Amino acid sequence: MLKQKHFIDSHKGLTPVFILLLIFYFNAWNNVFATIYLALHGTYGLLWITKSKIYPDKQWEHKTTIWYGLLIWAGLSLYWISPYIIVSNYHVFPIEIRQHSIYIAICIALYTLGIFLHFTSDMQKYVSLKLNPGNLITTEMFEKSRNTNYLGELLIYLGFTLLAQDWLPILCLFLFISVIWIPNMIK
Repeated sequence: MLKQKHFIDSHKGLTPVFILLLIFYFNAWNNVFATIYLALHGTYGLLWITKSKIYPDKQWEHKTTIWYGLLIWAGLSLYWISPYIIVSNYHVFPIEIRQHSIYIAICIALYTLGIFLHFTSDMQKYVSLKLNPGNLITTEMFEKSRNTNYLGELLIYLGFTLLAQDWLPILCLFLFISVIWIPNMIK
């Protein structure tokens, strides 16, 4: 039987392939936003898979049916709206940006800070729960917030969605936060 992580990891691992196929299909090799997005989301996917192997999250270790796994895949595919908008240049609810270089820098900064918060707090959570199972983590990364890893993920995906310069990916992100993240944080 497959685990939830198999569907999550495969989706995150195939994301850079999907983006490359979009770039190829739309011949968008000179699209700076597309190549930056590929670099950011591609490295995130590789980091996620590495993290899943080195310090897996128990939450995604649950066994699942193929149908629920495909539902996971479909949900995660909402994140592919951003690269589609960026590469195709088809905007649904465009956001007008005047200073592209500053805007790109802000997106990259959000992503970088998010990567740090997400992966360091997940590593601390993994090690702390391995050494002290069942105890609430209240030190270092979790001293001020119980959900530092989710804050990191929010910043990562905010960096991704803002690069699309469209409200649709932002709405999808907040839908995902409401339906998946918040219930997981409450557990």
